[in-house]
Amino acid sequence: MVSPFPLLPSPFTESMADRRLQVFHTVARQLSFTKAAEQLFMTQPAVTFQIKQLEEHFSARLFERSHGRISLTPVGRLVLDYAERILGLSEEMQTRVAELTGAISGPLLLGASTTIAEYVLPRILGEFKVAHPLVHVHLTVGNSEMIEGRIADHALDLGLIESPSHLPGLASEVCCEDELVLICAPAHPFAKSAAVTPQQLAGEPYVSRELGSGTREFMDQYLRRCEVAPEDLDVVMELGSPEAIKGVVETGMGISIVSRATVARELKLGSLAAVPLEPRLIRTFSLVHPREKFRSKLLTTFADFATARMKQLANGRA
Repeated sequence: MVSPFPLLPSPFTESMADRRLQVFHTVARQLSFTKAAEQLFMTQPAVTFQIKQLEEHFSARLFERSHGRISLTPVGRLVLDYAERILGLSEEMQTRVAELTGAISGPLLLGASTTIAEYVLPRILGEFKVAHPLVHVHLTVGNSEMIEGRIADHALDLGLIESPSHLPGLASEVCCEDELVLICAPAHPFAKSAAVTPQQLAGEPYVSRELGSGTREFMDQYLRRCEVAPEDLDVVMELGSPEAIKGVVETGMGISIVSRATVARELKLGSLAAVPLEPRLIRTFSLVHPREKFRSKLLTTFADFATARMKQLANGRA
């Protein structure tokens, strides 16, 4: 007998379906259950269970599993195409509805390269939170290459990096300029120089940033323009953060090139000396985001706010 009352999907059923699609989308983008579990803050068995449920729902395999690797089946590629559209529209709908209330709220998933995260963003994020208390910021810190990858995978909304984006699916907007300077211990002969040329760096013990760092990439490009091979530097150490580099340079073990913004405290204390390069080495900080992704009022507001404040801070205006 047909019920006079139509059966409607419950909110629980809908949320489960959304969750399965989110899990599937993450696994499909990462092609790794382990990486997807880390990104989703889930256990790997829980991720596997969600995928199994979705495969049972479609009565089809979504992933091929072979020799510890996974790849999408033809059905999986079709489901991924629809999942991206469904999740994108769902996010846009929720954002549009929330914006009708007039309040800017919700999660803000940011990524920033190390220099920006440690020396530029804290003040900007604090000011933005005061102005918009309903926003919940989640900040991921890594080198520029890693942040670009997370943006491309749609794991982050916006990224602030120390070099222009190389990925075709990302759009870049210049935020401000940043000067890189040579740093050394106060007793080093360079400390008294008005400027140092790239040719003078060759043969000096040098403390470098790691591969994938925007600072390192920009420095290597600068050296090549000045007809100095990066391989000519006597690299005694490769480190992953400005703080670690400054600590080593303070001991007199070598010199390095860092953002002037990172050494303001050490210059006041006299524990380091900073010398301009000749020609000067000036780069841009860039805001990156997915080229095709819907941009909410929250993202637009933060991007405009951060860009304006970074320009003010770079020009010495508090």
